[in-house]
Amino acid sequence: MDTTGYQTVAAGSGAGIALVVIGGLVVVGLLIWAFRFGITVMQRESATPRHSGHPKPPPSGPVHETRQQREPNEVPDAGETGRRLSPHELSSGSRRSDDQSRPRWDSGSSGSFGSGGSGGG
Repeated sequence: MDTTGYQTVAAGSGAGIALVVIGGLVVVGLLIWAFRFGITVMQRESATPRHSGHPKPPPSGPVHETRQQREPNEVPDAGETGRRLSPHELSSGSRRSDDQSRPRWDSGSSGSFGSGGSGGG
């Protein structure tokens, strides 16, 4: 009976198992190192602010939202200034409107959805 083939297979599987075990130990070692490295990084960071360090509302109470109607600023024509405006010379884009009444939709219009028709198709 020839046992050389069995011995070769047994030796190969032992080496494979050893490689898997060594690879697993390397992975576990890397995970432990990464965990310890994360802890040292967290310890170097500044502490979380205490409750007293957070901002507080003003004594007059919370600030409420203000609603106002805005209208666009007119961009001067190149003929008025004699040259084109550069982007940094443009204003913020809008100003407070003199008419503060809230715009309403026309009757029979559906606003921004559809054409305002009967919709029955």
